[in-house]
Amino acid sequence: MKHILYKKFQPATADSRDGVFTPQLENGDVGRAYVLDGLLRSSGDIFTPLAERIREIVLSLDNARGESMPPTAELLLMFAARAVHLTNFVEPSLRAGRWVVCDRFIDATYAYQGGGRRLNAEHIRQLDAMVVGARRPDLTVLLDAPVEQALERARQRNAGAAADRFESERAEFFERVRDAYRARAAAEPTRIAVVDASQSVDRVASQILELLVARSWIS
Repeated sequence: MKHILYKKFQPATADSRDGVFTPQLENGDVGRAYVLDGLLRSSGDIFTPLAERIREIVLSLDNARGESMPPTAELLLMFAARAVHLTNFVEPSLRAGRWVVCDRFIDATYAYQGGGRRLNAEHIRQLDAMVVGARRPDLTVLLDAPVEQALERARQRNAGAAADRFESERAEFFERVRDAYRARAAAEPTRIAVVDASQSVDRVASQILELLVARSWIS
């Protein structure tokens, strides 16, 4: 269904203008953008190398030569990566009338750095206003599953690979992340759709398709 990403759609909100901005979120790690990416995949790479390089600094456990990374530094680096991604990819793509599907967006910061790291939500909101502004997804899909199930899936998928800084966290961290995600979904039910990710991949994909059909984005 690659053609869907490049079809012209009536914007879902005035803020979308030409394209449709649809991030997919996950709780802990329940499959990242795998499900929706399989439904809406472009014919080319969708990433910004500079943003990924910044994000790799956050994720790496061995690039600090023994130094720890304070949660505030993590927060600022994530916003730096998001600023690059927005400027160099998201906004140009929306102006060109293309769909944009992200693995995570601003809700992830409130969940991981706010909930997981327990950083001050008001500080996050100030950075959010400065970096992201009024830009919000037309639809956010929250893939929600019990933390232990999500972590077990991650272990199976990444068997033999070194864990990154987030994957090395204890279950309690991801419980706080999940709680923060669910709180945001409860506060914005029109934008954030919660899908039970404990189901099979086929069932999850079917429910996401139903969300897109309900919005008349596909038929």
